[in-house]
Amino acid sequence: MELLYCKIRKYTVLAATSFILIFLSIIPVRIAITSYQAPYPQAILTLGGDVEREKFTAQFAQQHPHLNIWVSSGRPAKQAHEIFESANISNSRLHLDYRAVDTVTNFTTLVADFQSYKIQHIYLITAAYHIPRAKIIATLILGSRGITFTPVTIPSPQPRESIVRIIRDTGRSILWIVSGRTGASLNPRFHKRSMPVAN
Repeated sequence: MELLYCKIRKYTVLAATSFILIFLSIIPVRIAITSYQAPYPQAILTLGGDVEREKFTAQFAQQHPHLNIWVSSGRPAKQAHEIFESANISNSRLHLDYRAVDTVTNFTTLVADFQSYKIQHIYLITAAYHIPRAKIIATLILGSRGITFTPVTIPSPQPRESIVRIIRDTGRSILWIVSGRTGASLNPRFHKRSMPVAN
């Protein structure tokens, strides 16, 4: 009986792993198709975390006047609006979103919004030390929904993030793809976050 149980468990794990690997192998194909369909970015996404990211984005947006801007969990709305207004960026282009509590949820909270706006390609703006992790998460989460991205890095004196954080968030991204959950509820900031979505 115990041998039968071990075999069933072994084949269940093997089947689940095979399913995940097959599903993940579709992501590069979806990204390639999307890159062909939408070769140029259609929007800007800035990952919050440092006021310099919003300042950089405001300048970057001046060079791309036809693109709308999403800022995920950045400065409070009043400060953010002041930064973009000082760069003559219209509020109608600006989408401030405060649902994310970390880098994984920066993407999971906005991917459906991008789909509803029919956005297939975005500029992804974040600091240089943060971009390796952000790119992997974006590839998995956005790529799984047929959205591609062009990274734009902001110079930063901070050292690159550890491989442990990258591996952890890669796993969380895969978890979200297969289950719709990110594990963010384990983050203490998840329970403190009560700011509404602001456009």
